[in-house]
Amino acid sequence: MQPDLLRLDILVPVLMYCALLWWVGRGLSWTAKLATAVVTLVLIVCVLLVERGWR
Repeated sequence: MQPDLLRLDILVPVLMYCALLWWVGRGLSWTAKLATAVVTLVLIVCVLLVERGWR
């Protein structure tokens, strides 16, 4: 079976995250936006690692 090139289970949350970051970050400085993005991406990676069993 070929891998699906359009992974909606990944694409939709990423687009929603970008929209939410834009909405929340309208009044933030660029450094605060960058810090928020980094912290959120680290949390996403941690959740994925735990969900997949650290493999």
